[in-house]
Amino acid sequence: MTAMPDSTTTRMPKSLIFVLVLAGAHALGNVFGGWAVIDENQSKLDHGQDPLMPMAMAWFLALFCWGLAALQVACVVQARGRRLWVRVVLIVCLSFAALGMVFASLGSLVAGAPSLPAFLVAFADLAALWTVSGETGRRYFSVRAPAPGVTTT
Repeated sequence: MTAMPDSTTTRMPKSLIFVLVLAGAHALGNVFGGWAVIDENQSKLDHGQDPLMPMAMAWFLALFCWGLAALQVACVVQARGRRLWVRVVLIVCLSFAALGMVFASLGSLVAGAPSLPAFLVAFADLAALWTVSGETGRRYFSVRAPAPGVTTT
């Protein structure tokens, strides 16, 4: 008799590994972005200039960025457990990232200085969003491990 393989030992598709690497990179960008807003606002205040935004709003934005980064890191760490909530959170986070990068690439075009990196990251975000929300993500994150104590034969 051959035992069926445990669903938790199934290998993660390489396309989902790419998505998790991209989510980790966005998490780093969110950490840096939150810090940059606070630092730039404080620098302008220290030099007697008008800040980019009120300091309370800058802290709110920074805390939002850091919370989003923590959520993305949690998704990357928990993805191996094949939890359904990871897929949902990745879809939401990648939607925000893709939308932001599409606006950044379009903004650079309108400004007359097209940004190839912004376009490439926007394309990668859209591909990652398509992967997670499509059949690959659905198939990987919907498989559940057997209940504790249940043996498969």
